[in-house]
Amino acid sequence: MTRIDFYHYAEDKLRFACKLAATAYERGSRLVVYSADMKTLERFDRDLWTFQATRFVPHCFAGSDLAAETPVVLAADGDALPHHDALLNLGDEWPPFFASFERLLEIVATAEEDKVLARARYAFYRKRGYDIHVNAIEAERSPG
Repeated sequence: MTRIDFYHYAEDKLRFACKLAATAYERGSRLVVYSADMKTLERFDRDLWTFQATRFVPHCFAGSDLAAETPVVLAADGDALPHHDALLNLGDEWPPFFASFERLLEIVATAEEDKVLARARYAFYRKRGYDIHVNAIEAERSPG
């Protein structure tokens, strides 16, 4: 069964997502980053390029010829995903294909609207009996 980790409360959701992607890459894990909104994925793609001045997180969009060998894959749907280790949800709702992953990562921003959406996702997962862990985000520091 999929393990679900909620991280609350991020000052900057996409910046914290970059931090999670970098950590996954550094640990040798493979990560799919999901949002049905392509604008969110495009912004995340740009943020990954500038997140750390001295390090790079290899990433590409699903459907790319390089997706199978790239540790971080950005996807707007569940089609043609090259791996199913961990899924980072940047969407407002639960990804319809999340149960095919070993882990699901959810980030909760400090904005009230995001908290409300996250509570709905949490309730959805809990009602279905998923193993849910809640993690407090330490004060975000600049990467070093």
